[in-house]
Amino acid sequence: MFRIIRFDLLLRYVVILSIIISVLAYFTLQRLFEPLSIFKLITISSISSLIIMFILLSPWFSRKVWACIRMFNKNLYPDLNGVWVGHVTTEEDAKFEVRALIRQSLLITEIDLHGESVKSVTLETTPTIEHNQKKLYYVYNSTPKNPAWGSYVGSTIFDVIEDKSALKLSGKYYTNRKSVGRIMLKRISTESVADISFY
Repeated sequence: MFRIIRFDLLLRYVVILSIIISVLAYFTLQRLFEPLSIFKLITISSISSLIIMFILLSPWFSRKVWACIRMFNKNLYPDLNGVWVGHVTTEEDAKFEVRALIRQSLLITEIDLHGESVKSVTLETTPTIEHNQKKLYYVYNSTPKNPAWGSYVGSTIFDVIEDKSALKLSGKYYTNRKSVGRIMLKRISTESVADISFY
């Protein structure tokens, strides 16, 4: 199973980058000012590691790095951030419109899925690449508009379809109410902040 990033590589790069920046900062400061102690080198190293981690894990910066890397490597998992619209088809062939908001960073992916009669929030998501096919495992908790119906848990394995016109997600869903169906979504915006609610 493949996540968006490999944490072992991320930690290696952060450590190497921190060491390089710390040593360069140490020698620059030592030339400009008086000789510095090893304690100051450790302090510089800790501060540079903190800054590098903060920058790499901030959603805005990580999306920019992600976009740059995808320009050179099209097989990298796509950035799913944005507003999505589509429909759910139930096992009785009834269709209803849904809207989704996906917020994705290097560490987490969250999906808010809203329909006219239900709202779903993410319990767990896992972006994967299996047999060179991009997928998104999604487990959610749904709360119907009518409080008498009670909430339920469901899961979907989305196929991530990279079409020339737009990104699409398509998958079969299963719920603990023993219902099944299909969800089809298409991204209409890359903004990760929007109101998608029906009610």
